[in-house]
Amino acid sequence: MSAPGTPPVIGVIGGSGVYDIDGLTDTRWRKVDSPFGDASDDLLFGELDGQPMVFLPRHGRGHRIPPSELNFRANIDALKRAGVTEILSVSAVGSLKKELPPGHFVIVDQFIDRTFARRKSFFGTGLVAHIGFGHPACGRLSTAVAGALDDLAIAYRRGGTYLCMEGPQFSTLAESNLYRSWGCDVIGMTNMPEAKLAREAEICYCPVAMVTDYDCWHPDHDHVTVDAIIAVLLSNADKARSLVRAVAPRLTGRAESCGSGCHTALENALITAPEARDPAMIEKLSAVAGRVLGRT
Repeated sequence: MSAPGTPPVIGVIGGSGVYDIDGLTDTRWRKVDSPFGDASDDLLFGELDGQPMVFLPRHGRGHRIPPSELNFRANIDALKRAGVTEILSVSAVGSLKKELPPGHFVIVDQFIDRTFARRKSFFGTGLVAHIGFGHPACGRLSTAVAGALDDLAIAYRRGGTYLCMEGPQFSTLAESNLYRSWGCDVIGMTNMPEAKLAREAEICYCPVAMVTDYDCWHPDHDHVTVDAIIAVLLSNADKARSLVRAVAPRLTGRAESCGSGCHTALENALITAPEARDPAMIEKLSAVAGRVLGRT
């Protein structure tokens, strides 16, 4: 019997064009049903030099869905049902540090979650679980991404704190300065609760934040033109596609479960006694927690 999370299937969550990658073959779009509702879009299945890949446009093709209305639970559940074992999450962010200019990438390793209108767990009444989340990003995936960025000569920082705000409005100046005082590096609207749900689903998760502009704390923020932001967005999209292309071979052929514990995150997380568990919840969590529920 193979170890949890093997063989690897790489999932990519990002913008609508991140899947336009040279060499992606055997592509087909397919809807994956989830008991948590509809995912943002159909999933794109394909292979990259023999490595199975699954892509999900986070906001749907054409960017139809705002951050607060994303069905994060359906997105992660659908990827789990598609066999995904590791997720590369690519997203646009604002910079809270002068040394992280537009065009820079940050391999995020910590979060501060300031969202308040989102469902943040697969679990609930009838089946309670508490996962460890002290280190929300997979160190093994982060190492692979860093190596790929080095090969591509893309400017990046490994390690950084992502402040996830609710949105869809951007920060006030007071908020931006507050987050800077907390030591945050970048700010965005999409990685929470995505990262929490990936951990509950026992999927490795690596967030790659692509800086598009400085947040409103910066004295030149109000002078940035739309054309300049679009130019950075397009350049970042090209870099993101190159990154996915370069990182895939680094993740191919893994024969064991993740050494960081991502694939066994639920091992000791279920709190509800077996005889008290709601059968409907057990069925609903058949993909997310089937590995541990099947043993009890």
